[in-house]
Amino acid sequence: MSELARVRTHRDGPTQLVRITGEVDLSNAHDVIDAVGHAVPDDVTRVVLDLSGTTYMDSAAIATLFRLGERLRDRRQDLRLVVPATSPIRAVIELTRLSHVIPVDEVAPTPGDPSMSYAALPHPATSAPPAGDPPDDLPDADADGDGDGSRQPNA
Repeated sequence: MSELARVRTHRDGPTQLVRITGEVDLSNAHDVIDAVGHAVPDDVTRVVLDLSGTTYMDSAAIATLFRLGERLRDRRQDLRLVVPATSPIRAVIELTRLSHVIPVDEVAPTPGDPSMSYAALPHPATSAPPAGDPPDDLPDADADGDGDGSRQPNA
């Protein structure tokens, strides 16, 4: 029989690293996520939830991760998950589309890693287009080509 979940935390500047090991299911999901929420100070900008050592998650655990993400967003804190490709819970993370709501990395960040910058801000190495220029991947406003700026054909 596997052990129930354990939560360990470590702070590195603006990042709170939280490691959950063991199993998270209906019997402990609420307590585990509450422990995570209470372990995160208000002054951190990002929370990395390392699930590398998590061996099992059921639907209750996934639902609490969605709620944790909402709670942290309300506090203006960025949540990232660490779930290796070989993890027994990776398929659950993908099938539930949790990875579409919360970014998932395969390895935990190293201290001071600039690639883990706060998601609301662009990474310093990336350049944004000038303010007046629309991004290249947006469709033209006059998609139907009739010159009136609409996307619908004229009646």
